[in-house]
Amino acid sequence: MSDIRPTATGPPAVPPGGLATLLRAAGACAGAAPAVVMRLTGTEPGPVAGIVVFGLGVLSAAVLLMWAAETARVDISGPLALALLAFIAVLPEYAVDLYFAYTAGSRPEYTAYAAANMTGANRLLVGVGWPLVALAAWFAARRRRVPPGIGLRAHRLIDVAFLGAAALVAFVMPLTREISWLLAVVLIAWYAYYLFRISRCGETDEEELIGVPARLALLPGGARKTVTVLVFAVAAGVVFSCAEPFATSLVEAGASLGIDRFLLVQWLAPLASEAPELIVAVVFAWRLRGDDGLGALLSSKVNQWTLLVGCLPLAYLAGGGGAALPLVERQVDEVFLTAAQTVLAVVLLLDLRFLPWKAALLFVLFGVQFALPGENARLVLSWVYLGLSLLLVLPATRRRALLPAARALTGRIEGDPH
Repeated sequence: MSDIRPTATGPPAVPPGGLATLLRAAGACAGAAPAVVMRLTGTEPGPVAGIVVFGLGVLSAAVLLMWAAETARVDISGPLALALLAFIAVLPEYAVDLYFAYTAGSRPEYTAYAAANMTGANRLLVGVGWPLVALAAWFAARRRRVPPGIGLRAHRLIDVAFLGAAALVAFVMPLTREISWLLAVVLIAWYAYYLFRISRCGETDEEELIGVPARLALLPGGARKTVTVLVFAVAAGVVFSCAEPFATSLVEAGASLGIDRFLLVQWLAPLASEAPELIVAVVFAWRLRGDDGLGALLSSKVNQWTLLVGCLPLAYLAGGGGAALPLVERQVDEVFLTAAQTVLAVVLLLDLRFLPWKAALLFVLFGVQFALPGENARLVLSWVYLGLSLLLVLPATRRRALLPAARALTGRIEGDPH
């Protein structure tokens, strides 16, 4: 837990920089205020103004989320606090994707948008988000003259194992050409079990808090918990209120430039909705906390590939559709490609090391799909992902990592392999 805690000999010393801390907190709230006011009053700015106002709101919410997550570690386990951060930070993606799925219930043309947004968000997270964190960690390591690469703590194997199992189950979607209500139940239950597992993880954090979290950690227990929950709630509210208008502003601005709407839904809107978690993760990595940065994105990938996917057919049903969200031909390939990318990502993290070459591999393969955008190219790229996964798991050291990963689903994690 944090070192900033009351002691038997009296309260800890107040961290320096009190005025600066207050100014930071005020600045974060002020940055979110215009977006919230516009949403409450129903004001609709133009696309460019919307990008600025709601983008600033997303950035401010990301800062609040990071502060709340760090403060929460005083009272709950680090893994659970990070999972909570990952879930709230990805709320914009839930808001946008569930909107598409709900609308598809009465407007069938939106069915493709729901699947496109989901697959685009997931592939962006792994193909761009993970390498971006690795890049930030690399620059931070050079600045501090420490070895490059991100070493994950032992309990991250729980995230890797749960993501691996979900990746295998996900192949049911392209095989059946739909996301059924039964699959939805399985995936949602799997995410609930994931939260149960990490909540029982005994890992604690010794990272000394600084800035706003350090100030909040000095509060008495009850007040600290109340303020932490309040900051989480405010940040979640800002994220949720900014999600749709920010994504809409980006799509409208792009459409005015003649960019295909389907591509905007698949790539530009997810890039906007993933912004809070990416910002938080990069900041963690820049502060030489690469484990937390990549851990947040890893947990986010777990909840998007389980809870988000599971909620899509439920939103479709609530909007007037059937019990299963159908996948059109192109989306069958997109889901297959996304599942294959997820398998490779899991294999790369089995040793709990995210080295620069791994980040480069994910980024290059992600970029290939734009150089070869045809349907056959997506199918070939899917098999490339799966082929590389097989090759990388064949060495004895990788095969030996499979058993601890399987045990992480139910058993206790023993020690950090580093």
